[in-house]
Amino acid sequence: MAVRTFTPDEANEALPQVRPVAERMVELRERLREVEGEQREMVTTIAGNGSGFAVSDSRTDEYNQLVAKLEHCVAELDRLGVQVKDLDLGLLDFPAVRDGEDVLLCWHVGEDRVEWWHGLEEGYAGRKPIDWGERGGS
Repeated sequence: MAVRTFTPDEANEALPQVRPVAERMVELRERLREVEGEQREMVTTIAGNGSGFAVSDSRTDEYNQLVAKLEHCVAELDRLGVQVKDLDLGLLDFPAVRDGEDVLLCWHVGEDRVEWWHGLEEGYAGRKPIDWGERGGS
């Protein structure tokens, strides 16, 4: 299956669909970290007092539900043609073409618009302002 590419305008037009899913993904990841921390504390406490009790099923159920919801968000973003790069930041890349070269348009939760791009191997640290318009997308 061919990878969808976006022009900068198309990436920004996709944000109304992408943003709520990405925001939900960040919220779920934050809660998942909290539950993981609570589980670690509980395991440490249980191990320290020698009681032999296991981590509660309700905590495990919540953890599993959070993971399933998080996976659903990632799958939905993938369906929209967007690549998830960082769950904590809600960092996403939109595949694009700039002057005949494959690049990635870069956006994360909290940004108003897709305004940055980087080469395939550069990553977030190599972000540069978008300096082209509609040409080059498909």
